[in-house]
Amino acid sequence: MSKAVMVVGGAGYIGSHVAKLLEAEGYLPVVFDNLDRGNRAALKWGEFVEGDLADRELIRETLLKYSISSVMHFAAYAYVGESVRMPGLYYRNNVSNTLNLLEAMREVQSEYFIFSSSCATYGEPLSTPITEEHPQQPINPYGFTKLAVERMLADFDFADGFKHVNLRYFNAAGADPEGEIGEAHDPEPHLIPLAIEAAMGKRPHLAIFGTDYPTPDGTCIRDYIHVSDLARAHVLALKYLHDGGESRSFNLGNGQGYSIRQVIDTVQEVSGTEIPIVEALRRPGDPAILVGSSELIKATLGWEPQYPDLKTIVETAWNWHTSQQG
Repeated sequence: MSKAVMVVGGAGYIGSHVAKLLEAEGYLPVVFDNLDRGNRAALKWGEFVEGDLADRELIRETLLKYSISSVMHFAAYAYVGESVRMPGLYYRNNVSNTLNLLEAMREVQSEYFIFSSSCATYGEPLSTPITEEHPQQPINPYGFTKLAVERMLADFDFADGFKHVNLRYFNAAGADPEGEIGEAHDPEPHLIPLAIEAAMGKRPHLAIFGTDYPTPDGTCIRDYIHVSDLARAHVLALKYLHDGGESRSFNLGNGQGYSIRQVIDTVQEVSGTEIPIVEALRRPGDPAILVGSSELIKATLGWEPQYPDLKTIVETAWNWHTSQQG
């Protein structure tokens, strides 16, 4: 079996961490990215093909050139608010372009697919921690596009035996412990880098959206998982499929939640800086608690987070962000 793995969106935050680990594990990562939201500086491992999933012929050429049997897909747009404002953009990129990829794979008989899915497919939690059996009832276009791809994959599997793993993330966070890559979105939507930027003086303040939730300190509770632990889960999922595993879906979270204030306190502790806070109204659609169960992937693939505590997650992010100055 070919050791080449096509990492679609491999210049992005999670994809680049996966590409690094794939190379360390003896695979050849072939990064396929249009650099629209990826970072050229993150292209440090394997081969690079600059291309767009709208270009089905280039996908096909890449699959054939490198004899690729396995694909990992990280190239979705992932901003909930943007998906509400511009649903067409999300359905075109996240669904139509993924269909191009699947059909190209089918043509050349590539057979394994690891999909970067999302806890957004669950919608409002009916209970926590959320397990894989929780109903999938998305509440925004982003979540619907992720669910649409999961259903496409199931249909391709039924028709052609196309084996896949859906990895439903909670909140990816942190940075490469060796400091080679980290989180750099523009605009930046995520709490930990926003708090770090505020601590570094790059932002005048940090907003807390809602302080009256039914939680111990009134702020939302979320599940944060270190990006390197996410990367390891992808490699385990790949090996699982190569060993003949059936198509499955797994949650990827820490199994415990931290409130917004706890995250801010931890960034202040790590940085030694007080962060200016502005309290704002709740954002529509923000559940009070969003925590996932990762018991199934632990039992099935033997996955265990190596960086489970919030302070370590924040320290790796802080070290990377401060290393980028000057």
